[in-house]
This record gives sequence, C-alpha cells and structure tokens, in this order.
Amino acid sequence: MSTIRPTTRTLQIACATVAAALLATGCGRSDDSANADAPTKIGSGKAKGKLIMWSMGDKADKPLQELAKEFEQQNPDVTVTITAVPWDAAHEKLTTSIAGGNTPDLSLIGSTWMAEMASMNGFQATPTSFKSSAFFPGQWDTTKYKDTSYGVPFTADTSVIYYRTDLTTKAGIKGAPADDWDGYLNDLKAIQATAGKQNPKLRHATQLQTGFNSWLFWLPLVWQQGGDIYDAETEKFTFDSPEVTKALEYYSGIFKDGLTPNDKTDARQNFQNTLIGTAQQGPSMGGDLHLNAPELDSKWQTMPLPKGKQSAGLAGGSDLAVFKDAKNADAAWKFVQFLTEPEKLAEYADATGNLPAVVQSWSEGKLGENPKMAAFEDQLKVTKAPPAITTWQQIADTIDGELEKLAYGKATVAETQKTLQSKATSIGTGR
Repeated sequence: MSTIRPTTRTLQIACATVAAALLATGCGRSDDSANADAPTKIGSGKAKGKLIMWSMGDKADKPLQELAKEFEQQNPDVTVTITAVPWDAAHEKLTTSIAGGNTPDLSLIGSTWMAEMASMNGFQATPTSFKSSAFFPGQWDTTKYKDTSYGVPFTADTSVIYYRTDLTTKAGIKGAPADDWDGYLNDLKAIQATAGKQNPKLRHATQLQTGFNSWLFWLPLVWQQGGDIYDAETEKFTFDSPEVTKALEYYSGIFKDGLTPNDKTDARQNFQNTLIGTAQQGPSMGGDLHLNAPELDSKWQTMPLPKGKQSAGLAGGSDLAVFKDAKNADAAWKFVQFLTEPEKLAEYADATGNLPAVVQSWSEGKLGENPKMAAFEDQLKVTKAPPAITTWQQIADTIDGELEKLAYGKATVAETQKTLQSKATSIGTGR
C-alpha cells in the first residue's frame, strides 16, 4: 500500500478557515462599488519591473520562492520579492494596507477573507483569461463577492474521514465505514462497542470539534442534508430550516451517545494513540501521521465525508489576489498565471503537502498516485464555499459558541437553532 510520501511536511500555510482574526469594520480605500470593476486584461509579452508579494506564514515559503526564481528566469526583466506575513497578524495587516492604499502588488489571501476585502474595494477583478472550469467549483466560489471574482484559487483545503483500519476491522467493519450518515453512525456505535474490549486503548469511536472552528465540521452537515444557512437571493439567514435541524441532531447525537469526547483534546494525537477510531481532519493530518508514526502507515486510511441527501464538503484554503493599488499589476497577474499552471501548482503541492485548487494538477503531480489522497480529490469535487458576506467571521464565531453549548448539553437542538437564527439576523450581512 502506498503511503504519504516521506517528503510531505505538516502544512505551514494554514487555510483561512482556521484564522482567528475578527472582521474589520472600517471603510475601504474608496466609495466605489467593488463589483462594478471591469476585469483586468493581462498584457502580452514578458513581465517586467519589481513585483512584491505577501505570503502568509511564519517563515519564508521556500517552494514558493523557488517558483519565483523560475518565473524570473522566464522573465529576465522582472524581480520578485516575497515577504512572509504571520497568519495571526495577516488580517489586520491586509485590511490596514488596503484602507491606507499602501499594498503590495499581490498576496495570498485566506479564502474566508475574500468577500470582506473585496467589499473594501481592495482587489482587482479577475481577468477573463482565467477560466473557472480549470478549478474545483467550490474553490472558485471562494474568490467571489457579489457574483464577481476577485482572485484565483491557489491552495485548496477540505476535510475527510480518517479511520483506523485495525480498529474498524475488530469492530466487524469490512473496508471503509458506511458512506451515508445513518450507516456511518451505526458503524461508530459498532466501533464504540469494542472500546476496552477488542480494542483495549480505545475510548471513543470518533472525535468532533468543539468550540473554536467547530463550524468547519458542522456546516457541511447542513449542505449534505440539501440545505444551507444563508439564502443569497433573499439575503436572509436560514438557520430555522429543517435541514439545519437535522444537522444539529446529528452533531448533538454523537455527543449524547458518548461516541466522542468533548474535552477538546487533540484529535490527531488521540487518533495516533489509538484512543479514537475515526476523525474528520484535513490533509496535514496525513503528513503528521507519516512523520510522527510511520509504523501506522498500514493501519489508517481515508474516505470522503458521509453523505446525506447529497455529498458535500467545505472549501477552504488560500487565493491569490492582485490589489487595486498594485504598482505592477500586469506582472502580478502574469505571476498568478504562472503559479496556477497545472504542472507548477502540482510541483508546489508535492513540495508542501498542500492540495492544489486546479483540477488538472492532480494528474500532473504525485498526489493523484497516492490512494490515501483520493478521498481529498473526491471531496474537492463537491465542496462549497461559506456565504460570501463581509460578516462571515462573526457568524462563524457565533456558530462555534452555540455548538459548544450543544455539545456540553447546555442547550437543546431547538434552542440552538432559534439562537443561531436570532443572532445571525442581528449581525446581518454587512456591506
């Protein structure tokens, strides 16, 4: 069985969905309507001049730097400078630079920040030479604000189910757990029944996220039921829908049945230590497992998230955006073109462990050859972006808080649903 390749490291570029920054409430650089911008046209010929890019992370992104050098070789008259910006400081630095008209030429942007910063008139509209069909649909949607795209997807992020094959086999499960929610819950109960018996170390069948960022794992449950939490046409929240009820029942039921802990311990470590049998996590968990416990490579596998009425997952990651105030916009867009060429993005993915947002990159690089990554490719085909509203982080924080009460039994499903609808409506959708 193939395993995660030895060169895969823990993801250093965190997806925007795990950023803790609060939304800025200040005004943008201009009163102009952002979605009135005409798409930029990329000039012919080679890139020239000085190009400044911000890349999110605590350290220099060496694979990105290497691609920049290759771009410079192909365009001898351009000089690319890439500056690392820590994720915990990135939101404030980006919004401040946009408001002050003092931005670099382009930057990696956390996908859930795109709508907010586009509403500040911070980005140029995406040139029509970039075709949405080249990207996973959910990833392309992360670049949109009021039906206009203001960037290009770069790294994708989504979660799948990791399962310990040694534990599931002892629970009588042949192959992967069931791929629908009712069947999956039955399999979790079967795994739980072996705790302390066939599986002496096992404490819980799975582990759901509680508190901070629990919305990441819960929102796909709503989509899987065929619903949503926001109606873009009416611009109203729909937390009071039957689909949300069902999603909350699934979430709370796993806690009530004792299938998951609610102590906020590290799910990755618990999975590695045989304390849980399954976990819903992103791609970096696979890299962590291989690096920290390679002896377990033959004892875990991945599968797409269980489906309800349909399959669905969350589209996270980072987009490339060129700023409205870019001094060298033409070179910036040419660099974006270069970085999102299928073979270049595949090269970047192979070096970093990030998931490429370009569909063809999965055929160009090593990811498509790894059976443990197949679930991620399947999941990316059915991912959706969170609502493209400027108040999204506030809404996400609210969901986190209410889900935590639900997990600890401090609120019922009905109370949680009513509170979410009321608080979301009070927060509103922003600009």
